[in-house]
Amino acid sequence: MNFVFVSPQFPSVYWRFCAALRRDGARVLGIGDTPYDQLAQEVKDSLDEYYWVSSLEDYDQVFRAVAFFSFKYGKIDWIESNNEHWLAQDARLREDFNVLTGPRPSLLARWQSKAEQKPLYAAAGVPTARQARLTSFDETRWLIGEMGHFPVFAKPEFGVGSGGARLLTCDDDLRELLADHGGVPYVVEQYVEGDICSYDAILDSRGEPLFENQEEFPPSMAEVARLGLDMSYRSCPEVDPELARLGRAVTRAFGLARRFVHLEFFRLAHDRPGLGAAGDYVGLEVNVRPPGGLTPEMMCWAHGLDVYQAWADMVCYDELRHAAPKDVPAYCAYAGRRDARAYAHDEAEVRERWGRALVSAGRVPDALSDELGNYQFTARLATAAEADEFVAYVHEPADEGGRDGD
Repeated sequence: MNFVFVSPQFPSVYWRFCAALRRDGARVLGIGDTPYDQLAQEVKDSLDEYYWVSSLEDYDQVFRAVAFFSFKYGKIDWIESNNEHWLAQDARLREDFNVLTGPRPSLLARWQSKAEQKPLYAAAGVPTARQARLTSFDETRWLIGEMGHFPVFAKPEFGVGSGGARLLTCDDDLRELLADHGGVPYVVEQYVEGDICSYDAILDSRGEPLFENQEEFPPSMAEVARLGLDMSYRSCPEVDPELARLGRAVTRAFGLARRFVHLEFFRLAHDRPGLGAAGDYVGLEVNVRPPGGLTPEMMCWAHGLDVYQAWADMVCYDELRHAAPKDVPAYCAYAGRRDARAYAHDEAEVRERWGRALVSAGRVPDALSDELGNYQFTARLATAAEADEFVAYVHEPADEGGRDGD
């Protein structure tokens, strides 16, 4: 099997997907924009060959890289980045090289459009907030009134993460969005109060889950990024059966298969007519790639399972071939700090207090820091209460005039 992996060096843990593929016997061919001599050794060791391009944004360069690999090694069987930023390019490359193991551009566009997702959620029987595309002021304002008036949430129809999302609370906010969205297609939808949960899964060729995970996030990632709030989230040891039922229904309705997927839901904070009762799940959006940042690592720590190997087993064998989890499942909690804030406990104190539970600590890449903070501590903990205590300790602010924790 010839597998072309785009950007194996970023995010920094993605070389592990490549290493797992090689353990399963695949030939792994990397394309990236970091010069070879600057790659970490583990990235080099995870690849059979690496092709450097000066910019992954330059499709012609990436096309030539795949063409070189095809000439040298024969037909390409898979092209994948597992990265939201490159999904459209992955799909275009599959079409140009007739690679059948993944979505082509037209299908991917349907999956990624926040407007086109709505009828697919309806087919799955999953409620979602009412939504409309941003058009003129008068038409959009009328539609907002039909939804139940302000506030509403506006976000790019084809967006990455929380980039560009904003809360609209009045007519002036709507006018401001219309004036400065720069022609980027936007949707506006009912504002829903609740926690954000995700259903994550590795799906086989029939769309059946080989692995499932539940993450819990802050109510608004957009507000975390916009206001520079402290960030925390967690991977849970078990998946709520109702969330699993809804997640599986959505993957079937979307026709998802042979992928790592990340489906986001609201868990309602209050009863909401037309959507559900407090505690019910409401569909938010579908992402046809793994969750970002350190989250795949957190899944490994929470479940005691190498999810990179589970994904590679799906690719190579369409089933799990490696050992089942041995560790007792646990909560894996992430707590990110901001350089601009002062904290009560410095890094040495965090390590002393939580040393046996800590599984990771370090700087966050600048490209991810708006949402995830500048420095992170991640810990594996037996209970939800311990996870709450860990996050509170890491985020405890310094007294006035106190020091920065990092």
